[in-house]
Amino acid sequence: MNVAGSVEATGMPRLDRRAVAAVILGNALEFYDFTTYSFFAVFIGKAYFPAGDDVTSLLYSVATFGIGFLTRPIGGIIIGAYADRAGRKPAMLLTIALMAVGMLMLAITPSYAAIGIAAPVLVILGRLVQGFALGGEVGPSTAYLLEAAPPSKRGYITSWQLASQGVATLLAGAIGLGLSLVLPQAALEDWGWRIPFLVGIAIVPVGIVIRRHLPETGGAGHPATSHAEATSAAVLKRLIANHRGAMIAAIAVISAGAVSNSAGAYMTSYAKTILHMPESTSIAATLMLGVASLIFCLVGGWLADRFGRRVIMIVPRALLVLIAYPAYYFMVHAPSATSIFAATGVISALSSICSSAGIVAIPESFPRAVRSAGLAISYAFSVSIFGGTAQLVVTWLIKVTGDPLSPAYFLLVASMFGVIAPFFMRETAREPLID
Repeated sequence: MNVAGSVEATGMPRLDRRAVAAVILGNALEFYDFTTYSFFAVFIGKAYFPAGDDVTSLLYSVATFGIGFLTRPIGGIIIGAYADRAGRKPAMLLTIALMAVGMLMLAITPSYAAIGIAAPVLVILGRLVQGFALGGEVGPSTAYLLEAAPPSKRGYITSWQLASQGVATLLAGAIGLGLSLVLPQAALEDWGWRIPFLVGIAIVPVGIVIRRHLPETGGAGHPATSHAEATSAAVLKRLIANHRGAMIAAIAVISAGAVSNSAGAYMTSYAKTILHMPESTSIAATLMLGVASLIFCLVGGWLADRFGRRVIMIVPRALLVLIAYPAYYFMVHAPSATSIFAATGVISALSSICSSAGIVAIPESFPRAVRSAGLAISYAFSVSIFGGTAQLVVTWLIKVTGDPLSPAYFLLVASMFGVIAPFFMRETAREPLID
């Protein structure tokens, strides 16, 4: 691909690897933080929410993790509409800066033992700031990839948005595993869990610098957006008035993927707390999640270009409906590294393939003038309601019912909605983007 910053006759920039990396960095940081928090949720719970038993402390920790999802819809609405009005680039610069603030607040806040109630308050505030940023990140960045990609490779190029989750998960898993092997348990619990968050923050300045030099693909400042609205309120009014059906279908598709992602990211806490596996085995399970996500997200994007969006959204999700219960049954009744890795890998592979097709089909369903807002709002509400509560719900269900198969039931039901929703979406693989 050509150097970022060059512009074709159509007015759309050509992408090189550096440009793609800069665009997907925000989404990668989201899942790096998401996965790292899930890895160390037990330690974070003990640091900021001391309780009488480990499960209750973990429950408080994942509840705090879920609090960050409360501000995602607000970020999706405000930043998503801002990207359609002012452009993708300024929105992407804003979100990555806010992400750094949120991660920093978690990484440097002293424990409850050191500063008392101020500790959980600061952590919660940091999660709210980060949730706002993440809610607005996916809309402009995905719209940018879609608009800048060659028509025949929109699925593959846009699938890097989700493949970045695999890269981030793999990196977080490698760092977490390395720390668990190098540091004593006491050191890991006391301060070692903060190291991965500081590593993520260190990457942010690179992303800001590269994003500043990207050409624009949307908003009032770009000639291709001939109908850009003058205000964010006008963008939202137009979106709600004309594209409600597309948003409902998008929410169902994204919700199914959000639950699958949460199930995978929760695997470390699940293996450690419920299955009582060693720390290194529990964290290594997410390495499998990262590898499968990276590979099969790209496979899903390639398949979506070759065979169309809808069939690739439906078939793997239907297989996930069939495999969810047996996968968890296998882990619970034969707990071992093999069973955990196998279940995690299969769930991640199937979810990644269909999610890649969805992440390109959804923004293709919206015209350019509301594309960022349409995806950002659909994504933020879906992830907030289902992804953000998934770990809390299954932890609570396990505690109340004593049934370790609770995550399987949640994953199965969510996947059924993911099978049905694409039937209400039009096929967009062979169509030009709507301007």
